This record gives sequence, structure tokens and C-alpha cells, in this order.
Amino acid sequence: MTRWLGIALLPSAEHVHRAIRMQQEIGGDHALRPGLTADGNLPHVTVFQGPFTDSLDPETELEKIGGALALPKELRLAASGIVYQPTGWIFLALERPPLLERLQAAALDALDAHLDRQAIGTKDTSRFSESERASFARYGYRYTGDAYAPHITLGRAEEQIAQEVVRHAPRRTSVPAQWAFDRLSFYVMGEHGAHAQTLTERALDPA
Repeated sequence: MTRWLGIALLPSAEHVHRAIRMQQEIGGDHALRPGLTADGNLPHVTVFQGPFTDSLDPETELEKIGGALALPKELRLAASGIVYQPTGWIFLALERPPLLERLQAAALDALDAHLDRQAIGTKDTSRFSESERASFARYGYRYTGDAYAPHITLGRAEEQIAQEVVRHAPRRTSVPAQWAFDRLSFYVMGEHGAHAQTLTERALDPA
């Protein structure tokens, strides 16, 4: 049985609520989907997501990934603004420090053997960059390696609406310069890849 799962960085409680408010503020008259909540679709930064076989044990693999490198108790990432991403995505873009690159590399190393590549299927990649196409071809996920683009998804909408939301975002909300993350999670993917259900989580530095 194929399970569509992801591994993510979760914000501190303060920044969970800030991301939820930001989605509401920038949406205006448009309800961006999926709606972010503190007890359902959690704001998050995806490290990797995709289809996995039953050989994957989320708790074991999350511990392996988190223990593969020295992580701080809190990882702070600078925000570069609210951006539009084809097609119809609205992202809060974040920096990509070397530590985050190493975290994704550890996740790919641990999870590669459990990927259900037969379930990946095909996708229109005409608006992907070359590195995004290469990432999708290898892993079934658009953002790995050189294409990794850390972000919090603030929602998705029809193309024209999404572009309008991003244009007006600066006058509708303020974006904290830095965002704090203190946990890793393994989650069930929901609508548009949302963090729909937490399977297990781990403090970045459990010591």
C-alpha cells in the first residue's frame, strides 16, 4: 500500500499562529486553500515528500534523520518575502543555509529506499526550472538538491488570483524577518501537499 507522506520542519508556536494570520490577511476576499490551522493543516517547511511503501517506519526514520547531524534547539531562517510560484502557489520564501541542505540530504539518504517510484506518475513540468525537472525526475518531488526552495506554503488559488494576492500582500500584512523552527515531523499529505496529520515528531535537539 502506498502512503503519501512528508518530513517537515515545524515552526515554534508563535510562528505557527503568525503564519495562520498571514494567510488570512493576504487572502482578502479569497479563501486560500488549504486553510492553515494550529490543529489540522500545520504551517511547515517541507524537507521532502512523496509516495512511500509500507517498508517505511516514520518514527525510526525521523530519529535517524534528526540524529544524522548536529541540530540546534531552534533553527532560525530569514524570510525573503511572499512570492508567487507557478502554478497558483503562494509561498513565504525562506533562506537555504548549508545546515538545511544537509538536513535534506540526510532525509533523501534515509528515505530513498522506501520511495514507491511506480506511484510517482507524470506531471506537467513545462513551467519548472531545469533543476526542478531533474529533481522531479529523480525523486518525484520538485524541490531537492539545487532546486531546494525552503518555504511555508500560504495557499494556492487560481493563477490570476494568486498573482493578485502576491502583488497586494505587502500592504495587507507584515512579514517577520526571521522564523523559528523547533521540531521535525513526519506527516500525512493532504490537499495540495498540506501537513494534514502528524504521524510523529521530534525536537531538533532532544538533549
